[in-house]
Amino acid sequence: MTVVARRAAVLGKPIAHSLSPVIHNAGYAAAGLTGWSYTRIECAAAELPDLVAGLGPEWAGLSVTMPGKEAALTVAAEVSPVAAAVGAANTLVRRSDGTWYADNTDVTGMVDVLTSAGVRASASVTVLGAGGTARAALAAAARLGATGVTVVARRTAAVDELAPVASALGLALTAAPWADAAALADVDLLISTVPKGAADELAGVVRWRPTTVLFDAIYDPWPTPLAASAAATGCPVVSGLDLLLAQAVGQFEQFTGVPAPRAAMAAALAAARSA
Repeated sequence: MTVVARRAAVLGKPIAHSLSPVIHNAGYAAAGLTGWSYTRIECAAAELPDLVAGLGPEWAGLSVTMPGKEAALTVAAEVSPVAAAVGAANTLVRRSDGTWYADNTDVTGMVDVLTSAGVRASASVTVLGAGGTARAALAAAARLGATGVTVVARRTAAVDELAPVASALGLALTAAPWADAAALADVDLLISTVPKGAADELAGVVRWRPTTVLFDAIYDPWPTPLAASAAATGCPVVSGLDLLLAQAVGQFEQFTGVPAPRAAMAAALAAARSA
């Protein structure tokens, strides 16, 4: 299949580190979409509306990373229920009438990788951190059938900000102090959304149960001390790199309308990481 002069990009600031072009361009090549190209665009949240408004009809879609995920909602004529619930969109898709549709493939990607790792319906869930990725984690937990989630954070106010998200998803939200993080890791699914280094102190104190699945949203450096300690006891471990691929697969299919060549995209990502 050949499609002429279609463009897509990832928006964010900073953005030079993004591996999204590697994944998407490999997908275009494998799918025979020879007219397609995908690049990076440095874009702050305040700049996003004007940038999107100035894009020509050749633009098929945009991946949106920090700090523009909330701003992405404001430029869309239609917002998916999951993006509305979490208050953030990582995907903008150009519709045939020129308007934009906002979605959040972080959530669907997270469900995909967690299900593949063995997470089952109604799992008990603890989330470390209360930022943007925690919002997607709550939505993923709801889709996996959880009825409640415990969120562990250093600031109670940060967890309070998640309350409307949990309410929209039908989840019972329990806040816990960071001092209780190690004890609250004794669950079916532990999701760490905290920045690099923030959870390192837990690596030596968590008593892992072998059936716990750990999802650590970090992928550089990898493995994190937390991930290494979980893997050493036999726990299934999912990385931010796994999510990066899964959410890109969802975006690829929405942008192009064709099945994503996942194996080729995964191979390109692995090669880029090992280079």
